[in-house]
Amino acid sequence: MEKTDWEKLVDGLIKQGVLRSPKVIKAIRAVPRTKFLPQNMQSYSAADTPLPIGFGQTISAPHSLSLILD
Repeated sequence: MEKTDWEKLVDGLIKQGVLRSPKVIKAIRAVPRTKFLPQNMQSYSAADTPLPIGFGQTISAPHSLSLILD
């Protein structure tokens, strides 16, 4: 089975040493950020960059969130 873009991103963050905690890795794998993005931005969910969510606000880049949670 081929990995999703989200799984590839998480694997990359682990290889880079950004994601280290098994609990955080499990949580991030279980909750992809598409659930928090407007429909028109969901195709960019695996991009490791902040994304606009409306009202002049952004959702943090996955690497940033990983560092905060770890």
